[in-house]
Amino acid sequence: MSDLKSTAAPSSEAANVAELMAVTKRLLDAVVAGDWNTYRELVAADITCFEPEARGQLVEGLAFHEFYFKLPTDSVQPKKPVTTTLASPVVRMLSDTIGLVVYVRLTQTIDGTGQPITRSCEETRLWKKQGSHWQHVHFHRSAPTTL
Repeated sequence: MSDLKSTAAPSSEAANVAELMAVTKRLLDAVVAGDWNTYRELVAADITCFEPEARGQLVEGLAFHEFYFKLPTDSVQPKKPVTTTLASPVVRMLSDTIGLVVYVRLTQTIDGTGQPITRSCEETRLWKKQGSHWQHVHFHRSAPTTL
């Protein structure tokens, strides 16, 4: 599971890995649903990130992300179905309280013509355990690399 040595007992590390996968999925479900309250619960107020929307700039804090959650939705058009898949996920425990989750995120939906489409991006997420809860402290999201 991890090339790095961990001071956590194997069963503790396995539990942390399972928790990190679950909390990452919960975070992405909140993004898809536009659920700002869940997103805010899972994400540190001082989160940092690099993502395409930031145009190469390091973003700090929640305000940048809140903008996207607060955009008006089209109440006339029905919501398009969205399915998110984490392809090739890897979880590395950097310590008992720091976990790194990397994967390719596949997002399936319907385009403007009604045709199914799949988009992908590469994501790295860093989580820190605060008491008994994991808090998202940094991420990097980029467009897929091509050869």
